[in-house]
Amino acid sequence: MHSTITIMNAKGGVGKSTLTLTLAETLSAVHGKRILVVDSDAHSSVSTMLMRPDWVQAIQQQGRTMVDYFITVVLKNEFVNWTAFVSAGVSDVDDARTVDLMTGGGHLTLFEREVSKEGLESRLRHAVRNFLNEARSSYDFVFVDSAPGLSVLTECWLREVDFYLSPSKPDYISTHGLQFLGAFSQRDTEMGFAHCLGVVISMKDINAFEDSQYERWLRQNCKHTCFDQVIPRATSLQTAAHFCPRPRSYWAKYPGETGKALRQLAAELLVRNSAALTRKGHRPDRAAE
Repeated sequence: MHSTITIMNAKGGVGKSTLTLTLAETLSAVHGKRILVVDSDAHSSVSTMLMRPDWVQAIQQQGRTMVDYFITVVLKNEFVNWTAFVSAGVSDVDDARTVDLMTGGGHLTLFEREVSKEGLESRLRHAVRNFLNEARSSYDFVFVDSAPGLSVLTECWLREVDFYLSPSKPDYISTHGLQFLGAFSQRDTEMGFAHCLGVVISMKDINAFEDSQYERWLRQNCKHTCFDQVIPRATSLQTAAHFCPRPRSYWAKYPGETGKALRQLAAELLVRNSAALTRKGHRPDRAAE
């Protein structure tokens, strides 16, 4: 069960990085899965959730980020082993020792600008494909935390990963982000596009009537099936986003009902992922454009 999945919604602020973090740590701690998290957001949010901020800064200064890897391969057209850009065992959860990270870099926008300026989109997509094919063989799951919007690199992820997963807050603006992404997936269909595993309703206020209304609307009208499990708005999830210098147990980081919801979501993801792989089989490598 080796899958590459990008966490994506065209709208920002819907909990993509938090969902990436919690799924990675839950699948590692509870299910023993090997996870690679790829931070593909210029803000490096999930990187600072998984590592001390000064470690993230040091890696960025050393030129060992995900962006630096693609700069070498695409802009410089040089071979380099992607594993040299991976930091191992990054989580602050002491029983989630199988989470690795490719750190994000703030120069992502400049990199994408150069790719477009030099007309290197095809080379970038080929590099993304090769990276994913190799990483897939080493990890049970590769999670790509994509930036909001649709940039050059984000489109490559969406066209080359096996699946995408869309978190959405139960509100009007977030649902428009889903609709925009769905419309984009229908363009240039000959180029291929990831299969959607479903929509995760996140940051729901269980006491808000409006949130319940939008949840019902999503379940009835969303193009893709919503996960049964909802991620509630919880203080413990806000706290979990801050890296703790002292290791803590999974149960301490995600206590009570929050942890229960995350474990049920991860279990549901495993079922959906397995069923999707069975339906479509292992996708053959596409020829380079």
